Amino acid sequence: MTEKLPRFDQDDLAAAVERLSADALDALPFGAIRLDAEGEVTVFSGSEKRLSGYGDRPALGRHFFTRIAPCMDTPGFRGRIERALAAGEADIEFGWIGDFASAERALHVRVQPATGGGCWLFIRRETA
Repeated sequence: MTEKLPRFDQDDLAAAVERLSADALDALPFGAIRLDAEGEVTVFSGSEKRLSGYGDRPALGRHFFTRIAPCMDTPGFRGRIERALAAGEADIEFGWIGDFASAERALHVRVQPATGGGCWLFIRRETA
């Protein structure tokens, strides 16, 4: 039986992704990254590696903003996420420009809290 993949815009996206098998997580049409409360990567989906251009470099256990994506360690990206989580906002979305494969690529970022702490980053890329 094939798992039904969640939609990027569905209300309970984080909960739906947490129920997926590893294979289904890697088959998502958008990237999924789970960060713990300190910002270390606990999940980095195969779809994120493939779609972003990050490739097979190690990601698990690394701090996302300082060791994986320092270009996103800014008030507009990291700061926005930290402010929202501190305020208890359950779901935020914003646009961002820049990705591993292309500094000009438009991204749509969605952040939701993860079960047990931390958060999920879901990243949808604009296609040409």
